Amino acid sequence: MAKAPLVAPREVYDAIVVGSGITGGWAAKELAQNGLKTLLLERGPMVEHGTDYQGEHKAPWDLAYRGFGDRKLYEEEYAIQSTCYAFGEASRHFFVNDRENPYLQPDDKPFSWVRGYHLGGRSLTWARQCYRLSDLDFEANLVDGWGVDWPVRYSDIAPWYDYVESYAGISGQEEGLAQLPDGKFLPPMELNWAERLTAERIADAFPERRMTIGRTAVLTRPHNGRAACHYCGPCHRGCSAGAYFSTLSATLPAALATGNLTIRCDSIVHSLVHDSDRDIASGVRVIDRTTQEHLEFNGRLIFLCASTLGTAQILLNSTSARYPTGLGNSSDTLGRYLMDHHYEVGCRATLPGGEERYDRGNRPNGFYLARFRNLRSGRQEAGYLRGYGFQGSCYREGWQSLADAGGIGTDLKSRLRDPGNWKIWIGAWCEMLPYEDNRVVLDANETDQWGIPLLRIECTFRENEAAMRRDVLDATAEMLEAAGYVDIEPFDDDVPPGYCIHEMGTARMGRDPKTSMLNGNNQMHEVPNVFVTDGASMASSACQNPSLTYMALTARACDFAVRSVNRGDLRL
Repeated sequence: MAKAPLVAPREVYDAIVVGSGITGGWAAKELAQNGLKTLLLERGPMVEHGTDYQGEHKAPWDLAYRGFGDRKLYEEEYAIQSTCYAFGEASRHFFVNDRENPYLQPDDKPFSWVRGYHLGGRSLTWARQCYRLSDLDFEANLVDGWGVDWPVRYSDIAPWYDYVESYAGISGQEEGLAQLPDGKFLPPMELNWAERLTAERIADAFPERRMTIGRTAVLTRPHNGRAACHYCGPCHRGCSAGAYFSTLSATLPAALATGNLTIRCDSIVHSLVHDSDRDIASGVRVIDRTTQEHLEFNGRLIFLCASTLGTAQILLNSTSARYPTGLGNSSDTLGRYLMDHHYEVGCRATLPGGEERYDRGNRPNGFYLARFRNLRSGRQEAGYLRGYGFQGSCYREGWQSLADAGGIGTDLKSRLRDPGNWKIWIGAWCEMLPYEDNRVVLDANETDQWGIPLLRIECTFRENEAAMRRDVLDATAEMLEAAGYVDIEPFDDDVPPGYCIHEMGTARMGRDPKTSMLNGNNQMHEVPNVFVTDGASMASSACQNPSLTYMALTARACDFAVRSVNRGDLRL
């Protein structure tokens, strides 16, 4: 990645982007490519693509704790972060220290806030699953009355899904499902033998249930100067080949190539500056992470891409005489309607046979089984609203399956070399309804080490989510039984909101300024030069992984902002 020019503190930028994760990278690219002099602010340190992926190819024996990590350190300083699937001894540097970055929550209502404060943010550690929302999702709030009506429909977002998919490189299989629209796909990865057999048997028993290969932001052929995936191992340590889409591998290099982008790391955004005469935001207040210096940067457009909770914290802290409870918050919706997908519910089981079959390589993807419940808007087929989709994989057991087996010597060694049974792990990703009192506020007394009020998070799942999970267990078991599995073991882990790392809401889109923060272009109703395009803008969660939708909304909002400025509709 090319070096960014040095920041000029007193310059007035055409645009300021706060946050460098998936949406911040896209905003920087789109604005810079449209000729806007853009400042990108990242609160964490610089990370160079490839060079700083220090654990990328390290074997367990090259790590001090052989890959298991320092458990005492994890417990004392990474209690929340270490629950993430991507956290480990080789990737710990991509996660915050919980002790140094606290937040507040009730003891009986825990919330897992997983964060990565560095250039590229969580785009370096995300799971890369990319699914479009459909009109079933965009119309749900209106039909069943939970939440406000989305101010957009699938037809509004579809061209932008096309746009970001074509650039990012999404591999996948077309299936022709209305509830899971097809996209602009690179060739799909292959299901293995057991997955193909499972998909066929489920389809025979339940024709409406379609299992396919996951749609993932991992290249199956060279694309836009990035190499195809070579199935080497854990993507969340960083991918120097650029085979998976991230800010560092794709959008930032494109933005820097324009000469219009300035990057400033170690820049913690405290709040936005409100110009009361024009009722716009004139800039951002920043605290230098390393020097504690207070700075102010001026910009004509501001894009908040600091993550759902990061953006909420900034806006809540941006108070003035006009907006005493947070910038643009006359609706009192700022911080409310926090959502996350609920998951870790499904089944494990054994598939008899296939002893002669084996799956080689380390495919960075699994299967996806599209939503099949409540496909007619507003219908409750199983006593709850909305629905869920499944993700999972089939695999042969390794030597670990005999870890407790008896025997010694050559006989045991020989058995350890043979692969075990075919197994499946299948779990549901489930929609959570938007509840008004699932919210974040600023604590009145406690601050972080930079003097910024701590976030207090209060968020719980409710009966609709519980009813959905009960149905998941029944549906999973019946599918696996029909597919010929044995030793079916249901699981329903009691994980808190935030654990799925799909936090959404807190500054939602809507049609009415009295009940929402943003319009259909991710533009603040009351402060028109501020755009929020990360997960904070979501009016509902659907059940699909949300990052692709964030990308499409960001590109669309940038296009709207640039055209508005050029036409003179947005006077700054």
